[in-house]
Amino acid sequence: MPKMKTNRGAAKRFKRTASGGYKRAHSFKNHILTKKSTKRKRQLRPMDMVADADVPMLRRLLPYS
Repeated sequence: MPKMKTNRGAAKRFKRTASGGYKRAHSFKNHILTKKSTKRKRQLRPMDMVADADVPMLRRLLPYS
């Protein structure tokens, strides 16, 4: 059977954690930042975890991570 291909878009957006979960960045943090409050931008800074319901889909997209 041939090797499975990694979805390159997903590979750039999600990273696997040591415990088997996936971490992700927040959205709405790239442009048009002047109208967003400092508090809102600060709260978008840290990485977040992918929801449990979405993990099986990510396992298919990232078979070798």
